[in-house]
Amino acid sequence: MRYLFLRYPNKSIRLFEILIPLTSWLIITMPIWLSFYHPAFVAYLIITFDVYWFYKSITLVTYALRSFVTYTAHATVNWRQLSAELAQYENLYHVVIIPEYKEPIHILRRTLENLKNQDFPTKRILVVLATEAKDIESSETTTQLVKEFKDVFDHILVTKHPLIQGEVMGKSSNMAFAAKAVVAYMNTHSLPFEWTTVTSCDADALPHIKYLSALSYQFLNDKDREFHFYQGSIMFYNNIWRIPLPNRFLNTLNSIWNLAVLSQKNRLINFSTYSLSLQTAIDVGYWSVDVIPEDYHMFFKVFFAKGEKVEVRPIYLPILVDAAESHGFMNTFINQYEQNKRWAWGVSDIPYVIRQAVLTKDIPFVSKFSKISNLLEHHILWPVNWFLITIGSAVPPLINPQFGRTVLGHNLSTISSGILTLSTIFLVIVFIIDWRIKPPPPKGYPKWKIPLLYVQWITLPLISFFLSALPGLDAHTRLMLGKRLEYRVTEKV
Repeated sequence: MRYLFLRYPNKSIRLFEILIPLTSWLIITMPIWLSFYHPAFVAYLIITFDVYWFYKSITLVTYALRSFVTYTAHATVNWRQLSAELAQYENLYHVVIIPEYKEPIHILRRTLENLKNQDFPTKRILVVLATEAKDIESSETTTQLVKEFKDVFDHILVTKHPLIQGEVMGKSSNMAFAAKAVVAYMNTHSLPFEWTTVTSCDADALPHIKYLSALSYQFLNDKDREFHFYQGSIMFYNNIWRIPLPNRFLNTLNSIWNLAVLSQKNRLINFSTYSLSLQTAIDVGYWSVDVIPEDYHMFFKVFFAKGEKVEVRPIYLPILVDAAESHGFMNTFINQYEQNKRWAWGVSDIPYVIRQAVLTKDIPFVSKFSKISNLLEHHILWPVNWFLITIGSAVPPLINPQFGRTVLGHNLSTISSGILTLSTIFLVIVFIIDWRIKPPPPKGYPKWKIPLLYVQWITLPLISFFLSALPGLDAHTRLMLGKRLEYRVTEKV
């Protein structure tokens, strides 16, 4: 395998770009083509998958509860006082890079207001408005924002990322350009790199007001800070009361999932808005300029550069972000579809991870295998789950009527639906957690609509198909056919 990657670097990558999506397609279609010959085997596979899904439901609720309890406790801690008692606190700076492209000024202003309200000294927050040179309106927007906030932040920069040959337009290449500008700025102003974090902050992200202080405490207490990322709980709640019910349902599930994964050390990978040591970003050559999924890619870039000690440390505080939205129901639905397709495009990073795992010798096999297997499980099953859970048990008896007259074939749907019904019981706990952490409805929100928030769960099969399975399958198929996905900024309202 090592020889193949070295001898045929491009072809070996392309091979995995075909094989991984093809695996998803084979699993999805397996109940059809295999039921002609081995329907009983298909039935047992479907039942096994249903049990697996039941297990995943239990673990989701268990970890969500654990994270929720910690989250509730950490929100009451005076992180500023605790961090101020640590050595080097006065030398600590937080760089916050906000990559943006055609973002409305009110979204960026809201983000800067949030940073202004952080309980960490704003004089030691270095804000970067990382714009794209092709955005001709950005100059007017950033000039206005700098004027408004220049007395709040001692250090506020504006960068204009010119897209050059070999780069892919998107957050990753913009982050790389902005980070290099930060280093030049800090050198000019004699600011310390050793005690500086850098946060990749989405334009609509609103970290909890204690986030930077909690990050300060973790960072200064962390002897292995050069190996660690720091991740808060990404919650799609900024506009949750405004978006249509189908989108609200999906973003509620995504929010609870992001909360639960904070307690799963072996599965936690930085996502969306996250922090790390600026020196670490410098050591690995900054963010890559030729990829779209910048967060996962940056994690594995650091992992293969610095070894098995690299991991993501949770910060049990919320980072509120906007759910995908647009003007009108259908446009919002499409916007959500496109966002999920871009997230599912993370599958394109797996060949890179496999290649690096094969070529990197000084990281133990177990550590590499664990990371790769979790990544494969997540992305291969992304478009698969819906098909096996929703229609999988109905296919073998339909394809093979003779099997349908056997005891197993006759009872397959009953067994499958029984297991999945037990899984839905755990949604009650998800309801409770969601209700406790979701921002209250705005004034004037009709009370009669609140019960509909829970009625929406009966639409699970329909919504999960159109807003999860289908965009996932779209991304996989594009990768398999060699049709690259272009970066598309999620519209803000």
